Amino acid sequence: MASERETSSANTIARSLLDLCRSRKLTIATAESCTGGLVAGALTDIPGSSDVIDRGFVTYSNDAKRAMLGVEASTLTTFGAVSKETAIQMAVGALERAGVDLAVAITGIAGPGGAVPGKPVGLVHFSVAARDGRITNRECRFGAIGRGAVRQRSVIEALRMLMEMARGPKVAKPKRAAVSRIRPRVARTLRGHATKRRRPPRG
Repeated sequence: MASERETSSANTIARSLLDLCRSRKLTIATAESCTGGLVAGALTDIPGSSDVIDRGFVTYSNDAKRAMLGVEASTLTTFGAVSKETAIQMAVGALERAGVDLAVAITGIAGPGGAVPGKPVGLVHFSVAARDGRITNRECRFGAIGRGAVRQRSVIEALRMLMEMARGPKVAKPKRAAVSRIRPRVARTLRGHATKRRRPPRG
């Protein structure tokens, strides 16, 4: 089960996310597999979240991912449900179907079963898509820490990724022009004293 500390952390991040999205007039949809709606739950636990949260998709099966989010059958066959490619298509599908500004997707193996070679228990893929075309994805390997703990840590990670995306694209700071300091050329005499080079007399 999730610890009180993790629950409190999720609640704190969710509140900050809602405040940020409210100030920037952003709306959110969620697309969840292994978390089963916990991200949407963490957000909608907070009063007044309806002006930010539009809807949540719980797509536990492959059929649901295809039917509700438009994940391609070839993607599921080639890469599997728990993959970066599937997470990205889930996020993009939620964004397009809900018509929101931001969408987050989570797909993973919470355990205790479900592991396959190369995909252990605790592996979770995340993706966030934005209306302006930005897409981020992340892979986390939480390990076999228990089903509840994997799910709760996934909620926190998803909320953090939404926060990062909601802040907007990073704007590169303009580089300052290099200022060259011109110093008088100095030559060392055999005595070790520094003297300025003498200019030849002008004719």
